[in-house]
Amino acid sequence: MEIYVDADACPVKEEVLKVSYRHDLVVHLVSNAWLRIPVGENVKKVVVSDGFDAADDWIVEHAGADDICITGDIQLAARLLEAGAVVLGHNGKPFTTDNIGMALAMRELKSQLRDMGEDRGFNASFSQKDRSRFLSALELAVQKGLRR
Repeated sequence: MEIYVDADACPVKEEVLKVSYRHDLVVHLVSNAWLRIPVGENVKKVVVSDGFDAADDWIVEHAGADDICITGDIQLAARLLEAGAVVLGHNGKPFTTDNIGMALAMRELKSQLRDMGEDRGFNASFSQKDRSRFLSALELAVQKGLRR
């Protein structure tokens, strides 16, 4: 089991590293630019081209059924679920085969509303509660993965 992080805009990189160090897991921080974050030896910083979906494509090509993936990108989450990976959003809520359809539909609806000027794209700020929920969810996912 390894952890893959869609790292460019990920607000929980520190939490991922904390859990990975605790369990001695390999982490892949995948981004379009070099990340200035100190890491241990089991952390692989992967810099991909700045092409459209380059980081997403790299993660999908490398993540497998026993891996945990962290992303806020709903379309990437759907692709990873098809590959059998466990997928967590930045707020700790899991993407599952049961909820991904609704998440994709809501993403499309919000996109259409923004295009029509009906939605200004307001997103609530990332809170300490979100960070704590994520940390707990990741720990739970790792524990479950280690029992497989």
